[in-house]
Amino acid sequence: MFSKIIELEVNEKENSTRVIVVTSGKGGVGKTTATANIGMSIARLGYKVVLIDADIGLKNLDLLLGLENRILYTVMDVFEGQCRLDQALIRDKRWKNLSLLSISKNRQRYNVTRKNMQNLVSALTNLNFQYIFIDCPAGIDVGFINAISPAQEALIVTTSELPAMRDADRVAGLLEANGIYDMKLLVNRVRSDMIQKNDMMSVRDVQEALGVPLLGAIPEDNQIIISTNRGEPLVLKKKLTLSGIAFENAARRLVGKQDYFVDLNDPYKSFFTQFMDNIKKF
Repeated sequence: MFSKIIELEVNEKENSTRVIVVTSGKGGVGKTTATANIGMSIARLGYKVVLIDADIGLKNLDLLLGLENRILYTVMDVFEGQCRLDQALIRDKRWKNLSLLSISKNRQRYNVTRKNMQNLVSALTNLNFQYIFIDCPAGIDVGFINAISPAQEALIVTTSELPAMRDADRVAGLLEANGIYDMKLLVNRVRSDMIQKNDMMSVRDVQEALGVPLLGAIPEDNQIIISTNRGEPLVLKKKLTLSGIAFENAARRLVGKQDYFVDLNDPYKSFFTQFMDNIKKF
């Protein structure tokens, strides 16, 4: 039974909350990293954002945000009536308009139903969150179905490897079958040197093969490993790396503040070119 505490917080009020599931099909493609960095970037733009770690069996979103030691209550505690929803929300210590919500504290699997997820998102919507990101578990089993059930949009994360692309294609079909047609693609771990040698598919080839609109492309970057181990999203670095710029670019495109792509080979030139193009319009 879903907790009466949450049920009291749910109403039919209309708002502009966007509910986006971040999924991939294949594990290990950087889905959770994308959730943390894009969510953080959007929060830094001034929006109220909550990230739901729906990967019950292998949760890691709290580690990427450096919030693993601050989780006192989880959604399971809310379901069982042990706390209120706002008590389970962990506010980021750096950006107060970013919150994390974990389904469970340990790695035990729970029977979270589609109705549970839908009621949870309704309650979060009532708390005036403008962006709700659901970090979906890998695979296409019941955990995937439950995670996508309250979503209106989907961000599909993939690499240019054929197994990842095949799984991404399968996920796109399942999203459509479940009524989610607003999908965007994020191609991760892009290596320009391998693309030039024809050892890796280009971003355009991946996008055309999957037939999903491209949100962004993230280059391979060793700094991602360092930022993950430190619990600090890459986009918070004072001097952004190319990957950090690409994540921020993707976030700005998602909220409609940017309509161009960063050049992976020369990002600073692309920003300057866009600035000059805007100047010429006047």
